Amino acid sequence: MMAFFQGIEFAHPYYLLLLLLIIPVAAWRYFFRKKLQASLTVPTVTAFEKTGNTWRVRFRWLPLCLLVLAYLALIVALARPQSSFRLSDVEVEGVDIVLALDISGSMKAMDFRPNRLEACKKVAEEFILGRSTDRIGLVVYAGEAYTQCPVTSDHSTLLGLLKKVKFDIIEDGTAIGDGLGTAVNRLRESEAKSKIIILLSDGVNNSGYLDPYSAAEIAKNMNIKVYTIGAGTNGQAPYPTPYGNQMMNTEIDERLLQTIAHETGGKYFRATSNDKLKAVYEEIDKMEKTILNETIYENKADAFFPFLLVGVLLFICYGLLKYTIFRINP
Repeated sequence: MMAFFQGIEFAHPYYLLLLLLIIPVAAWRYFFRKKLQASLTVPTVTAFEKTGNTWRVRFRWLPLCLLVLAYLALIVALARPQSSFRLSDVEVEGVDIVLALDISGSMKAMDFRPNRLEACKKVAEEFILGRSTDRIGLVVYAGEAYTQCPVTSDHSTLLGLLKKVKFDIIEDGTAIGDGLGTAVNRLRESEAKSKIIILLSDGVNNSGYLDPYSAAEIAKNMNIKVYTIGAGTNGQAPYPTPYGNQMMNTEIDERLLQTIAHETGGKYFRATSNDKLKAVYEEIDKMEKTILNETIYENKADAFFPFLLVGVLLFICYGLLKYTIFRINP
């Protein structure tokens, strides 16, 4: 019965309020039931003690039950139940994203826990997990740049390659231009309407072959938006050395990062702690939402006739039983 009512709507649901009339009618019949039955006063019932109840007596409740069911069915039919079928057509318009991650030696600084690189990897992992419908790639750079993972929808593979990112796998330095240029090249053949790069650096461009401003110009011409992040505390940060942790100066070319973001329509962020870095990625996630286009097809069909038919048949049965077999008044 419950399965039948799934997907059922009522065109005139206010008629269902008539079902409440059953309560006062039932109360009236209960309190005045003796007056509704014929009675005979006799001096003694001894003569009736050995007579048992006939089947008519045992089933005298049947006509009333049929009447109540008929009433319920007719009221439901009056409310005009309708079956509803809906079909949703969802079109997903994803975003192609490349994460450009600085892995230079200065990323070993421990102003982030446990260090800048590991903190960035952790936040990037959470960001990737939250973008299930997008294609994402990974570029790492230091003195030079290379593609750790091309743009892909296989996020499990991407996360595995992200975990393998470590120091000293390429020549040290900070080639921001090469890192940005490599990320732009990963999106060169992308057909996505929205293409973005998230470029993180904690230093000053001091190596590489491609000028960062030229790389930004290329990104702009390809309609690629670049969000830049400057990672590191203001002033000094602890840095591990063979002689223990030593304080090192934090120097970030914020002007360069701001210019890259401004020229490409992106935004520059400064992250000075794990929490602020996480907040930066969360803000970017909100600004670059995947587009969902949903079309709903709906078809309705009347389903009142079965209730009407059942109600009429029950009412006929009630009349036949009430005034024939279960007739109580002569």
